[in-house]
Amino acid sequence: MLTVGDEAPDFTAPLANGGIGELSLSDAVADGPVVLAFFPGAFTSVCGDELEAFDERRDELVDASATVYGVSIDTPFAQNAFRDQLGLGFALVSDNERAIIDAYDVSMDFEGLGVYDLAKRSVFVVDDGRRITYAWATDDPGVEPNYDDVLDAVRAT
Repeated sequence: MLTVGDEAPDFTAPLANGGIGELSLSDAVADGPVVLAFFPGAFTSVCGDELEAFDERRDELVDASATVYGVSIDTPFAQNAFRDQLGLGFALVSDNERAIIDAYDVSMDFEGLGVYDLAKRSVFVVDDGRRITYAWATDDPGVEPNYDDVLDAVRAT
């Protein structure tokens, strides 16, 4: 997994933002820090809780000039339905080809469920120079990040 101080791998991927667009990390960081919140899958309870928690803190993150993007292997069509269901005010990045989770080294398997190569629940804060200023990941899909730590990292960026 990438750590603080590493250069964040650039990517361009489909963006579920109510429609379907495209996001390039190198373009996104030009507007301020980016929070990449990787989650295993749409329409799951803990993933929904995590994304709603980020949405509840969106005003604070925006005040710190940050933009949040959720990242999963789901298609942008499924992500848009998930965004609508949760009423999220931020976009989700589709990594259906798993290039981003591989580049950030946050792939995981749920062998007991027969589900493989999902995004590990993880969070990265990336500054305008594409340096990682915060990195967190868990092998336990039921654990959520410490949102105050994420906000503190954004404010320090």
